[in-house]
Amino acid sequence: MAEHVCPVWVGYLLASPIRRLFHNPEKILGRFVTAGMTVLDVGPAMGFFSIPLAKLVGSEGRVVCVDVQAAMLEKLRIRAAKAGVADRIDARLCADDSFGISDLEGRVDFALAFAVVHELKDAHAFFVAAFCALKPGAKLLVAEPMNHVSAEAFEATRGDALAAGFAALDPPRIGRSRTLLIGKRSPQRGG
Repeated sequence: MAEHVCPVWVGYLLASPIRRLFHNPEKILGRFVTAGMTVLDVGPAMGFFSIPLAKLVGSEGRVVCVDVQAAMLEKLRIRAAKAGVADRIDARLCADDSFGISDLEGRVDFALAFAVVHELKDAHAFFVAAFCALKPGAKLLVAEPMNHVSAEAFEATRGDALAAGFAALDPPRIGRSRTLLIGKRSPQRGG
């Protein structure tokens, strides 16, 4: 899965409370996530978004976090336990050749890929896997850091997403990020 992954020590910086000043999880995700949902968080690191997601989905919801780094997932589990939401988080180690989400086919209400698509070996394969996991009508929010991902590279990401079957939606503005909101179309009903 990973071509170049963020070192574990950077995970501490990504989980910093100071980051909330320009990436407030509740403000960014609150319009997409409600109680009882199943959410997919791809490349969660130490859970900067995962823990707020777990609070948003409530006791009946679930957040599936997939990462290639066991150390990141272990820190995520520790932080989730301290926050009292460990029972809502399913932290999964994935591999270069599998995202480990095939069991979620058609079950995910919302997915997040924040600052991670640029690290993937095969973005198109990720979008295909995510498309399969999402329910019809569900959305995937992709955000990439402007300082790491050029406009041209982000357009390639957008192309990969659309080629996987997603429809482009009106993306939210997120500080210091290039954003893409895509949706899985609901099946058309015949007349």
